Amino acid sequence: MNQDKGFFSRLFDFSFSEFITMSIVKVLYVLAVIASAVAALFTLVGGLMMLGSEVAQGLLMIILSPIVFILYVICARIWLELIIIIFRIEENTAKMAGGGQSQMPSQPTV
Repeated sequence: MNQDKGFFSRLFDFSFSEFITMSIVKVLYVLAVIASAVAALFTLVGGLMMLGSEVAQGLLMIILSPIVFILYVICARIWLELIIIIFRIEENTAKMAGGGQSQMPSQPTV
């Protein structure tokens, strides 16, 4: 793949000859971690607010918020790694297919 093309030229490549996924996967991971942290923070604050009325449920939310945060981050990481693996399989398959043709012995001419 030609990495010389800019992001927007690859984004609007309607033939899909250039992929943008590998260049934005880090940004997607950062966004997933931030979204997980915000969700955990809201759960933690909600648990703290519930301590006045529903003590058991509030404590459960306080205890589960960091666990849920870690699970969300792990799930996001696994999904993004699976996407990267699929693209690397494509790259390696293209290398093998191109390399296989050039390494075939030439046939003698009759």
